[in-house]
Amino acid sequence: MLGRSNCDSCVHYVYDDELGYNICEVNLDEDEMLKFMQNAFDDCHYYRLDDEYGIVRKQN
Repeated sequence: MLGRSNCDSCVHYVYDDELGYNICEVNLDEDEMLKFMQNAFDDCHYYRLDDEYGIVRKQN
């Protein structure tokens, strides 16, 4: 899904217990990381909806 920027619903945006906050697990390049840090990442090519029920639907 291209063009999404809501990191809160992305499968790659996870809580890090050691750091105490959410991080993006994707290895972003320097330009992408700058956009991410400035909340200007409105065209993320790595965005995937964190759909907890997707696996259950596939099992049925």
